[in-house]
Amino acid sequence: MHAVVLFAHGSRDPSWSGPIEAVATRMRERDATALVRCAYLEIMQPDLPGAVASLIATGATHIDVLPMFLGLGRHAREDLPALVDGLRKTHPTLELTLRPAIGEDPRLVELIAQIGLS
Repeated sequence: MHAVVLFAHGSRDPSWSGPIEAVATRMRERDATALVRCAYLEIMQPDLPGAVASLIATGATHIDVLPMFLGLGRHAREDLPALVDGLRKTHPTLELTLRPAIGEDPRLVELIAQIGLS
């Protein structure tokens, strides 16, 4: 069973997660069978190990981690790959894929350009 974790930085402000949660909600609206969780690097919960454990408990055997970062800072280049590598060791039978940061997707770049020009 396939699942997706939307991975973001986190914030002390609880309303900060609204856009990330909105993406998860929209994914579930588009596909009622979609297994989607949000996870955060710092401050907010769940963290990535917690989200992965939750998805495994629901039967997920393949999880894509989608970094919700526009740019490739230290977190996307170093911290997240280290977290994913640790999870691969903890869950050796799980197929865990780290996808490119959302800001690298040309479709998002195009959409942001359209919004900027409207």
